[in-house]
Amino acid sequence: MEFWLCLIIIILCIIILIQSVRLHLLRRSAREISDAFAEKISGDTNTLIDISSGDRYMRQLADSINKELKKLRSEHLRFQQGDWELKNAVTGISHDLRTPLTAICGYLDLLDKTEKSDEVSRYLKIIRNRTEALRQLTEELFRYSVFTSVSDGTPAEPLILNRVLEDSISGFYAALRQHGITPEIHLPEAKVRRTLNRSALTRIIGNLISNALKYSDGDLVIELKETGEILFSNHAEKLDEISAGRLFDRFYTVETASSDATGLGLSIARALTEQMGGSIHAEFSDRVLSVTVLFPE
Repeated sequence: MEFWLCLIIIILCIIILIQSVRLHLLRRSAREISDAFAEKISGDTNTLIDISSGDRYMRQLADSINKELKKLRSEHLRFQQGDWELKNAVTGISHDLRTPLTAICGYLDLLDKTEKSDEVSRYLKIIRNRTEALRQLTEELFRYSVFTSVSDGTPAEPLILNRVLEDSISGFYAALRQHGITPEIHLPEAKVRRTLNRSALTRIIGNLISNALKYSDGDLVIELKETGEILFSNHAEKLDEISAGRLFDRFYTVETASSDATGLGLSIARALTEQMGGSIHAEFSDRVLSVTVLFPE
């Protein structure tokens, strides 16, 4: 009796050991699949997931994921190709529009110097305003296609964010005063250093200040933190949570925005920020719009 009991115990121990080993191998395979999947998603590679396990079900899982990865890469390449073609088309169209717009503006300048009735002057003013809006949109389209086509190899240099921010705000001093805005600026005593493209960073800050000029109710707070986070906040009765969430969409403009708004300023800011490894997002709470840009170390 004791012999059979010992035999049963030994068999059970062997079964438990085998199942433990199998469970360990399954866990290792799951980790391999998880790590490999994260690597394939984050990296630009055409390799597929390969695991060391011979378990039929785990290999089926890896094959299924590989099939979806192939579909995802195909869609990604198609999107990149379409996006590249669109940017090239926008660049070409906006470039071609520059010449006739320049000629129109030149003839309008000549007409301004001639004698004309008040009614003709009024019509010419309307034409000039619309032509200027079209010229600005053309320039923004051109800049958008150029800026968003810049590769990751954009020239960068060591910068002090405190100084770049001060210089950018100074450049908008007259426009801010014209809108009755006296910005409240908070800068840390310590110098916040980052390696970034100067012109791109200046463009980002300028577009964010321009956005505040369109939607601010008369206030603007600009704060730089030692973490590399830049916060722009202002009261904006014209906005709501839905419109604030769409501010970074291309060509989106709030109905109450100025007539010369193109809907490209914040799109450019987001594209440039992400190209330099940063992040940007907007929040709307208690009638206050907050846009945060972060450039980590």
